[in-house]
Amino acid sequence: MKWFLTLLAALMLPLAAHAQDSDRAAIAEQQVAMKRLSWMLGVWRGPGHGFNRSGPYQITQTERIGTFLDGTLIVVEGKGYVPDGSVGFNAMGVISYDVPGKRYTMRSYALGHAGDFELTLSDQGYSWEIPAGPGAVIRYAAALKDGTWTETGDYVAPGQPPRRIFEMNLRRVGDSDWPLAGAIPKD
Repeated sequence: MKWFLTLLAALMLPLAAHAQDSDRAAIAEQQVAMKRLSWMLGVWRGPGHGFNRSGPYQITQTERIGTFLDGTLIVVEGKGYVPDGSVGFNAMGVISYDVPGKRYTMRSYALGHAGDFELTLSDQGYSWEIPAGPGAVIRYAAALKDGTWTETGDYVAPGQPPRRIFEMNLRRVGDSDWPLAGAIPKD
């Protein structure tokens, strides 16, 4: 029995080494892919406005964005402050790159909802959509131009022209060590 277990272990070593090489290659591919979104990293602030069920609104939108898991994830926290200074909107997102599918995805949490959405990259930014009823979507599009990150949200329904329901225009105000700051040390 001891001989059999030794032989089995010897046969498994190359498989384990191959799996580690495959994992390293996937991580390296994710890191390279995520660099396409590195322009987002840091702290951003600027005006935002939109229209919801309560009517029109104005906010000061902030975004705090950093990397996680050795640069394979981008973590996003968005807060919108209403004129009295309270938080009127708060969202969290995790952006990743799926190596087998060759696509970007975002897990988003906002307004009591969560979902997984495909992120389509362009030369200047990205776009994504949220289902919003039968055949309707909210289509978000973001771009960085001349140091301003503009993101819009349009409600798009069959047989209707798109309606702008959100726009923000942010400027980068600094670096962020979030979410890595405060990590638990080994000892």
